[in-house]
Amino acid sequence: MSTDPIKETQQARDSINDSTPSPTSSSSDDFDLSQPGTMEVRQGSRPGSTRIRIVLSNNPEFRRVAKGTLEATEQAEQPHGVWGRTIYYTKRALIGPPIATKLAEQERLSKFKALAVLSSDAISSVAYATEAILINLVAAGSLYLGLTFPISLVIIALLAIVAISYRQTIPAYPNGGGSYIVAKENLGTLPGLVAAAALLIDYVLNVSVSVAAGVQNLVSLFPALAGFIVLLDVVLVIVITLVNLRGVRESGTILALPTYFFIVSALLLIGVGIFKAFVVYHQPLIGHFAPVPAIEPLTLFLLLRSFATGCSAMTGVEAISNAIPAFKKPETHNAAITLTWMAIILGTLFFGITILAMTYHVEANRVGNPTVIAQIATQVFSGPLAFLFPVFQIATLGILTLSAETSYSDFPRLASLLARDRFLPSQFSFRGDRLAFSVGIIVLAVLAGTLLVIFHGNTNRLINLFAVGVFISFTLSQTGMVYHWWRRRKEQKSWLRSMIINGLGAITTLLVALIISITKFVEGAWIVVLLIPLLVALFLLIQHHYQRVEQERTSDLPIRVQDIHHRIIVPIHALDQVTLQSLAYARSISPHVTAVHVCIDIQEADKIRAAWEQWQKRLREEEDTHLLIIESPYRSLIRPILTYIDLIHERHPQDTLTIILPEFVVRHWWEHLLHNQTAFRLKTALLFRPGIIVVSVPQHLRAKQRGRRAV
Repeated sequence: MSTDPIKETQQARDSINDSTPSPTSSSSDDFDLSQPGTMEVRQGSRPGSTRIRIVLSNNPEFRRVAKGTLEATEQAEQPHGVWGRTIYYTKRALIGPPIATKLAEQERLSKFKALAVLSSDAISSVAYATEAILINLVAAGSLYLGLTFPISLVIIALLAIVAISYRQTIPAYPNGGGSYIVAKENLGTLPGLVAAAALLIDYVLNVSVSVAAGVQNLVSLFPALAGFIVLLDVVLVIVITLVNLRGVRESGTILALPTYFFIVSALLLIGVGIFKAFVVYHQPLIGHFAPVPAIEPLTLFLLLRSFATGCSAMTGVEAISNAIPAFKKPETHNAAITLTWMAIILGTLFFGITILAMTYHVEANRVGNPTVIAQIATQVFSGPLAFLFPVFQIATLGILTLSAETSYSDFPRLASLLARDRFLPSQFSFRGDRLAFSVGIIVLAVLAGTLLVIFHGNTNRLINLFAVGVFISFTLSQTGMVYHWWRRRKEQKSWLRSMIINGLGAITTLLVALIISITKFVEGAWIVVLLIPLLVALFLLIQHHYQRVEQERTSDLPIRVQDIHHRIIVPIHALDQVTLQSLAYARSISPHVTAVHVCIDIQEADKIRAAWEQWQKRLREEEDTHLLIIESPYRSLIRPILTYIDLIHERHPQDTLTIILPEFVVRHWWEHLLHNQTAFRLKTALLFRPGIIVVSVPQHLRAKQRGRRAV
């Protein structure tokens, strides 16, 4: 029985192409580049038998994933120019190859890595929180420095309240967002924006304070670097930024070692210090501090100011509740456990370092060098343990510097949520090559670096701005949770217990926020208090812009094809090959074409008119293509033609007015300086005229080709 070669060919095509249209037509090839190419039917060795030869398309830039759907490969992202490739491969060397969106699940954090990334801010604060209390209390003289101990106990109790409160927030809001989402959904948009503004400011300050504190500890170890503090600050910010641009999971891998190295080193410091103080030397809990004269009396205001500064130990506690989607499944369970670990570690380290500062009677240096924790390490790691001092200082430098990671994780995420709600530019919601919110990371780095330069990397000056925003966000979040449980009192059995816990958290954090704002207002807190409403106003202005654009975005083009009537204007400077090609393109759209020449030189205009008359004789009679010369006695090129376009658009509002611009494109950027860029300036001006379409016909420099007929 004979075979039908046409039928076999079609069956082969269907089996290969899943019944997609034949690839032999150009329209099909353009639609789906992954379809098979040429298919040949050849005679077999026996009569009636056939052989089919299929030439498959080779398009490595695209991969077919479904009928009518192509996926761009990494090769499609590669630029072709030398400059573009240089940037591309430099970026790959710094932050790594791009990660596909479908691999986002693999970029999530385990509890081990999440503790390093999201708790580094809170844990690192133990390196300067005790020092912040001491440096305020010393104003009343060394006699009252022992009050640091009860103040630290109050801060630890406050930490426990806030941590328990946020453990309830995690399951209630599993999609993250923290204070912004909780306040916005329960208290309204304005309180939500206040919480967001406060957190964004706090995240920027956290990077600045952490890097500045880390460099100061490095200078304590290497005093010769004292003259390069600001430079070291900026370099560290750049390094941390590059690490974070590599993605959340990879940055977590890099940062896990310094975080856990510091935790182990600090626990070793506390263990050895307590053993030497109370077992070996039998020191009192509160040692005898060196005499320091009082410069102000001990007042309630001074105690509250010391307490407010010490509350910097609690910054970053909310980070875990903000970043729940960054955890591996089950997200809420892992986030709650990580939050508990963080609170226990933070409380233990803060309490232990405060005890060591008291029993070893360590006083704070207003210059910040050496730091309190460095002085403690000097006394604890002495004698045969002296080799541990530089090790501990390096560990402290690592955790302080990389504690900024909490901000690098949460600032871009919060900014993306604000961008999603149209309160920030939409660029903040885009993920970069490594699935990180690259714009937010870069903006955070720029803002933090600017602060470090302005304040010369001085931790004591920066810390006065710190902790105001975080406690405002704490208060709004916990207040929002109180309303959350009240609304769910009929469906949630434990609503009353949960509401009491969050209510206690709201009251205590509100008191702390007021204390910090009042006691630190003159010393710098006024900047944050002023910035928050300014940021909220900026958010509302951005949202108003997006809403206005959405409402007013219109086009004069008809929806139906048959209702579009073209009227085309082609600005020309001469009747050369480029102009003739642009006119040919315009005539292919519509026979109603007007070429416009702005005349500065009368003789040049006469030459164009004569050449036009000769060229127009070759056109068909039905074509309505004309030349209009506009004399410009004041030698202006742009303004006369813009005025003419406006008049035509006003006179023929029912027509679709299209301006076709022949645009000269040079090979090198510096060659633009040799040309007046008239087309570019005209295109820019027309961009702001609604209802006018601009088509650019680029003319690139290349090797001379055989001439083509103009008509």
